[in-house]
Amino acid sequence: MGHIVERCDFIDVLEESARMHRSVSVTLKGGPHFVDRARDVITDEGEEWVVFQAHDRIRVADISDCHPTEPPETSYRGKL
Repeated sequence: MGHIVERCDFIDVLEESARMHRSVSVTLKGGPHFVDRARDVITDEGEEWVVFQAHDRIRVADISDCHPTEPPETSYRGKL
């Protein structure tokens, strides 16, 4: 059986992107795909939204896939 990625997994990836200033690869439902850095993940009118650097803010519910563009760092160097 395949791995099911849940909304909270996307939020974790997006929050880490904002915190660590790292790019993420995002695919929206319906197919559009882009790479950008999240600036913030917010809740507005009961829905989670992600604010990107170079793209409009997008509802987390409209994301079909989201993952970091580079593997996680294996050391503590540079961590806040």
